[in-house]
Amino acid sequence: MSKVRAKVLSVADLQPGEVLCDHCAAKCCRYFALPIETPVDLEDFEFIRWYLLHERASVFTEDETWYLLVHTVCRHLGDNNLCGIYETRPQICRDYTTDNCEFDDQWTYDQYFETPEQIAEYTEAVIAKRPDENIRSLPPKLLPILA
Repeated sequence: MSKVRAKVLSVADLQPGEVLCDHCAAKCCRYFALPIETPVDLEDFEFIRWYLLHERASVFTEDETWYLLVHTVCRHLGDNNLCGIYETRPQICRDYTTDNCEFDDQWTYDQYFETPEQIAEYTEAVIAKRPDENIRSLPPKLLPILA
């Protein structure tokens, strides 16, 4: 028995008048991302580590901007992946268009952190080993010469 593989729909496959949202899994309604300040010191990275200690939170960078990503579904997303409050949806939803829709996106980022351990390791790499900083401890004082 041969398996028939369903063709994955692309934005280019839509027919005139067809609405993309009728075929979508509503990626845009399953998370939100907020820009955060670019971390520059240990305290900044500790805030990011704190974010990552929370469930459904991750951090990513894109075009040198850092973002806090919260994986959470809009409470008004219907089982049909359509908005349950479409007529009274927030302005940010009204401003969103399918021109930059994530329908075909593969979700790749410049950097992506899911765990506090990942950001701790990254912090150690970028903070502790600056080129102008010696990572070795100071040599011990010489012992006195006994006569």
